Amino acid sequence: MIDIDEIRKRTEESMRKCFEKSRELVDAIEVPSQGNEADPSDTDTAEDPNAGNERQVEILGQIFSAGDMAQMAASEDLLRKMVEEKVAEATASAGGNIMEQLFGEDMGVLAAALEMLDTEDADEDGPAFSLEMEAALYTALEDAMARIESLPEPDPIAYQKDDAKWNRFGILLSGIVSDLNDHDLSRMDVEEHIPVMEQKIVSIVRRSWGINGRSELLDMIRYLAQDGYIMRYQLYAEASSPEELMDETMDEDDRESTRRAWRFAQRYKDHYSPDFMAGWDTGRAAMLARWGCYLGWITENEAVGILWDLSHSAAEKFHSWREFAESYLFGGLMWKLLCGDSSAGSYLGYIADAATDLLIGKTEDNSGQWRDCPWPARRKIGFVL
Repeated sequence: MIDIDEIRKRTEESMRKCFEKSRELVDAIEVPSQGNEADPSDTDTAEDPNAGNERQVEILGQIFSAGDMAQMAASEDLLRKMVEEKVAEATASAGGNIMEQLFGEDMGVLAAALEMLDTEDADEDGPAFSLEMEAALYTALEDAMARIESLPEPDPIAYQKDDAKWNRFGILLSGIVSDLNDHDLSRMDVEEHIPVMEQKIVSIVRRSWGINGRSELLDMIRYLAQDGYIMRYQLYAEASSPEELMDETMDEDDRESTRRAWRFAQRYKDHYSPDFMAGWDTGRAAMLARWGCYLGWITENEAVGILWDLSHSAAEKFHSWREFAESYLFGGLMWKLLCGDSSAGSYLGYIADAATDLLIGKTEDNSGQWRDCPWPARRKIGFVL
């Protein structure tokens, strides 16, 4: 027999651990002493049992902005309500996996809240790059691309000029990033509009992209659509030596980064033209458009227009979802080489897995979205008699 009280306890314990992180931040802070004078807050604490909590709020206010404090409070109330609703649903359920209902996708929301409260960076250095590691990454890239090329895919189909399928196709251009982030691919919004998820998306866009609002978002989308890694790969491929791409402002890490990317471009320049980078640029630009719409930085009509342009550009450059995914793998490795990220091999595996889910799907998941939306066939040029 299912013990609902036990389920409730386990759920509330998970939530408690999530919000305990904020109190750990306070405990780790040493409040500076004000000489030998009595600290008024010490006196208040002795007289008022609520003063300790007020002091915690004061210290948190020094760490977080007023908006952050309000966000944390709203998130805590929201998560408590979520627990109550889920337990009520489980109690009323006559069958099914109740534990999965309670600890399934909503635990991801709790994890997101914990991530937002954690301000410490895990700076663990990975192994240093070497020529042997680069060679292994080239092999991993080529194996992953061959794996994608072997997957089944429907033949391209003709899209009419005003076909509604273009809107669907545009959203699916963000498929790999969406899959890696567990985003919704059925509509423009990437997630439900709840405070925790909105804060998570803001964090991704600001920390990973350095984008803080509408203007910067549109500038980045424009850069990816017009130049992006297509231009970067071309510059590295055309340079006769990595030193041509360096200047006196670069430190040794930047110089090593340039050398790695130059060796990458030299290896593949006779096999892949700069336009082959378009999938890497387009996929990320499409994701930024959806993130920007979700955050309210651009309107949905603006996002639809951006995806429309990206869709037609991608349809002109590629022949299939497989080719698009291979481009994303290709650009992803060059990016990791430029960053000096030793986790590049794992990243390639994640991309290949995401593309596989999108192309063939899993019966138990809502996947295979690329399979269900065939690539647009190129229109024939000339008159039809």
